[in-house]
Amino acid sequence: MRGCTAFRAGDAVGPGGKDGALRGHQPDMAPREQAEVVGSAVVGLPEPTPPLHDRESREWVRALRAGGAEGDAALARLHAHLLRAARHEVARRRPAMPDLRGDESGDIATEAADDALMAILRRLDDFRGESRFTTWAWKFAVLHAATRLRRRAWQGRELPLSPERWERLPALAPDPADEAETAELLGAVAATMRDDLTARQREVLVALAIDGVPIDVLAERRGTTRGALYKTLHDARRRLRAGLAARGQTAPGGAP
Repeated sequence: MRGCTAFRAGDAVGPGGKDGALRGHQPDMAPREQAEVVGSAVVGLPEPTPPLHDRESREWVRALRAGGAEGDAALARLHAHLLRAARHEVARRRPAMPDLRGDESGDIATEAADDALMAILRRLDDFRGESRFTTWAWKFAVLHAATRLRRRAWQGRELPLSPERWERLPALAPDPADEAETAELLGAVAATMRDDLTARQREVLVALAIDGVPIDVLAERRGTTRGALYKTLHDARRRLRAGLAARGQTAPGGAP
């Protein structure tokens, strides 16, 4: 067990043999110290966890909480760090967005850095030090840059949410006879979506899983939240698997 010590064959034991050691008989130790030895070393209770934050990370957190001139300086340094991360992510994704103008790239990176900074300040207490603070913060900027780029890619585009789209799934099956099983599966998927899913579940499933609409874009257009959409998608997939199983089919990618 991690963080615990156990007896092994050949380990030295205290007075009274192994059983004595289990009772905490340690020479020249107060009863409380004996209990601590038994608790952490023998019984298997976790030993105290050492601080995970490295010195630089602790200084980041302290400075951001300091307020005043020191806090302002820490915020400025953090924003500059986040801006570098956001610019890097925008540049990495830009080849897939040829219509993105240069000035837009800069605006998106700046807005993403602003969003990331506010998110980090809200979640500063969540930082546990499993990674360096700068690494933890970098991920926020990357996430917010990706979100803004997805929104930009769908700007001015209509969501392909025709309620009849899912009914055309069987027509997507290949023509050759050896693909009959695929055609049968697609037919079962369409039937399950028609009979077992609600209209809302069909809309969300088609948009996210078939049409590839980013979930943050769909949430924004529908005036809802990502969490609500994830819940709807989860319920839709669960019903789809159950419906396919009832029709003797296996859900794509796994068992029903």
